[in-house]
Amino acid sequence: MISTLVVALRACVVTLVLTGVLYPLAVTGVARVLFPHEAQGSLVKDEQGRVVGSALIGQGFTQAGYFQPRPSAAGAGYDAAASSGSNLGPTSQKLKDRVAAETKRLLEENPDARAPVPAELVTTSASGLDPHLSPDAARWQVPRVARARGVAPERVLAVVDAYVEGRTLGVLGEPRVNVLLLNLALDRQFGRVARPPSPPMGATVEGTGAP
Repeated sequence: MISTLVVALRACVVTLVLTGVLYPLAVTGVARVLFPHEAQGSLVKDEQGRVVGSALIGQGFTQAGYFQPRPSAAGAGYDAAASSGSNLGPTSQKLKDRVAAETKRLLEENPDARAPVPAELVTTSASGLDPHLSPDAARWQVPRVARARGVAPERVLAVVDAYVEGRTLGVLGEPRVNVLLLNLALDRQFGRVARPPSPPMGATVEGTGAP
């Protein structure tokens, strides 16, 4: 009995060392050599060298001069520690109300957009962290972005087309645009969009009722 337990314990220790220590270290080492950028989280830096996000994780953009990503149901939104979809089915009234509200907002913010609102701009992804849009969903926002930046729509459209990524290995997935990389490209070419001034202390922000 004791000899059997000793053998089992040895097997357990060897398995733990191999699969829990040596294998992860080996894979991490190989990844850092062959794919150093991806192994470090695909971090994205601005022109000052500051990390502004990851190319793998979406983040919210609300200013008119930037392209907006898909909505997110991950935590409070785009929370990598709480990745999830909304889990709302097609018969959910909550989903219908949210989609209707998002559609109304987008139409109000994009009065010059001619086509219907792309479905992906009003629906969340399964992870809530999707950093990409389809080229059509990005192009739909071009008139708003161009107007906010005071440049011709054709110039903004050219930036979008330059950042369209093809299918992985030529066959996997669909063409897509990384929203963070696209917005950084806009800042490099046209300059940053100034943030709206904060209201004075004690003032009420219009439309919120909050101080």
